Amino acid sequence: MSKEPAAIRPVPLRLIVGDEELLVQRAVEAALATARAADPTAELRRVAAASLTRAELAEMVSPSLFAEARVVVLEAAQDAGKEVASAITEYVADPADGVSLVVLHAGGAKGKALADALRKAGAEVTQCARLTKYDERVDFVRAEIRQAGGKITADGVRVFIDAVGNDLRELASAAAQLVADTDGAVDEAAVRRYHRGRAEVTGFAVAEKAITGDRAGALEALRWAQLLGVPSVLVADALADAVRTVAKVGAAGRGDPFRMAGQLGMPPWKVRKAQSQARGWRPAGIATAMAAVAEVNADVKGVAADADYALQRAVLRIVAAHGLR
Repeated sequence: MSKEPAAIRPVPLRLIVGDEELLVQRAVEAALATARAADPTAELRRVAAASLTRAELAEMVSPSLFAEARVVVLEAAQDAGKEVASAITEYVADPADGVSLVVLHAGGAKGKALADALRKAGAEVTQCARLTKYDERVDFVRAEIRQAGGKITADGVRVFIDAVGNDLRELASAAAQLVADTDGAVDEAAVRRYHRGRAEVTGFAVAEKAITGDRAGALEALRWAQLLGVPSVLVADALADAVRTVAKVGAAGRGDPFRMAGQLGMPPWKVRKAQSQARGWRPAGIATAMAAVAEVNADVKGVAADADYALQRAVLRIVAAHGLR
């Protein structure tokens, strides 16, 4: 006699820790999918913990008269007031049936007591910290390619990240498209064919020219990047990454790139490249360049009326800062 499949039960308490937007979004979507697998009518409610009152929380997590399933997402739980944090802790000790509580916490010291209390209460924990290291982004790209049904070589990953940038949404979207448009076996040549020049003309190409003081080359690369539709935010991120890398490697002094790689949290090839780029940079120039990338980061996110002009101005400031004493 065959057994009937076990009923799917939604997880009553989830703790999502970190502030990598794409990973957090995916974790929330997974929680909702699990709840709706058990009850397709499950309702989603989202609220910022900082604006929540004890009474509102009680209303959101109270059992429904009609037994309606619910997924309640508390955003930025680290900002919750003491009274609400206490109410959350009290609730998770005896959660309501049919309610799946998903708590988003940025991580860090703020609100740590609440996060610890949720872990102690048996919360299912998902880590969504920012992928700040190159190797972490490599692992992310490999996983995205694999999930899409493909496989990518080491050279392919390097060129892919250089072409697309560091934004996880861009990387995920491009990875899925790349596998769909190839036979799934992705190497450097496939990446370059797919991007049709974007692998050569990206924010990183602009940054490489600017950081070496090549004014004409940087402006030309910027114009091509803008014509190809490279997002302004990615160009600004590449400029910031280049300046920070040169500052970090330059401050570390000369040495074996392979030994320095672990200390600096970047691959040896990047250390070696930055050691070459760091020649001609002095503290005053680095300070000027750091100010320029900080300003353009805000400009391309809405502060400036014209993001293209803001990028051109930043590139010129960085070029002028090269060799500044």
